[in-house]
Amino acid sequence: MQTKTSVLSALAISVGLFSAHALAASPETVTVGYQKANIFALLKYRGTLDETLKKEGISVRWVEFPAGPQMLEGLNVGSIDLAATGDAPPTFAQAAKADLVYLGHSPANPQTEAIVVPGNSPIKKVADLKGKRVGLNKGSDVNYLLVKALEEAGLTYKDVTPVYLPPADARAAFQKGAIDAWVIWDPYLAEVEANADAREIRNAEGLAPHYTFYLASRPFAENHPETAKQVIDELSKLSDWANQHQDEAAAILAKSTGLEKSIWQTTLKRLPYGASRMTAKVFDEQQALADTFTRVGLLPVKVDVRSATWSLDKR
Repeated sequence: MQTKTSVLSALAISVGLFSAHALAASPETVTVGYQKANIFALLKYRGTLDETLKKEGISVRWVEFPAGPQMLEGLNVGSIDLAATGDAPPTFAQAAKADLVYLGHSPANPQTEAIVVPGNSPIKKVADLKGKRVGLNKGSDVNYLLVKALEEAGLTYKDVTPVYLPPADARAAFQKGAIDAWVIWDPYLAEVEANADAREIRNAEGLAPHYTFYLASRPFAENHPETAKQVIDELSKLSDWANQHQDEAAAILAKSTGLEKSIWQTTLKRLPYGASRMTAKVFDEQQALADTFTRVGLLPVKVDVRSATWSLDKR
């Protein structure tokens, strides 16, 4: 005859198993935030994630955002489950107490962001930017590139006049000569090089790794770890396909963004896609970015990047 203690123990085990099963249960819908030019856009138009998750009774809902900060706000308030952004937006989101985790990252791609000037500009090197008006998207990855490039040249962020503009407005300002230089990323970098005689004076090589990070809301990642891992697996498969079929990938992204296919062909030649789980080295590089932003006053508080480690990566 079972004792009261053994019955309670069995019940506790059963409840624990039930709770673990409930937490690991598949969601009915996965909501993915994307931008027209990032890897999730390619995943959306290829349809492979939808096909894979449909087999398990999971639907995918795609929500478009104009930029990374807005997308991570959506992640924070629960309107999306997953997002992909560059290096900087997650640190600003963490500073704002967003409850997110890093699921993984792309390969480093420092050649895909640069400081450019008009072809006929007297500016030849970064040191020549002293006292100049420099256009950039505030709080973006290129903000980090500019800080690091200025420091490499013996200058500080206070030695230039930052002109904070989104890419479309900065492109117009660059064309009109309203800014002396522009710090920008692909595919906009490839476009201005091709169509506006832009000349590169420094890219991110040796200064900033420039990753794409794959992010999730913590509740989603912790409650549905298998689904989160499936998404990373699909991103990895997609990356292999895109790296081997750049012409087809360029055609998809040209349609998504409205940019010429040739612009995307140039971009993809210097943009290796990939999806790997987080490592200590990548966390250290991301922490260096966050600390730099705090030091120059772009972040209001110190951010502990590792506080956004996914529990699966702590094991």
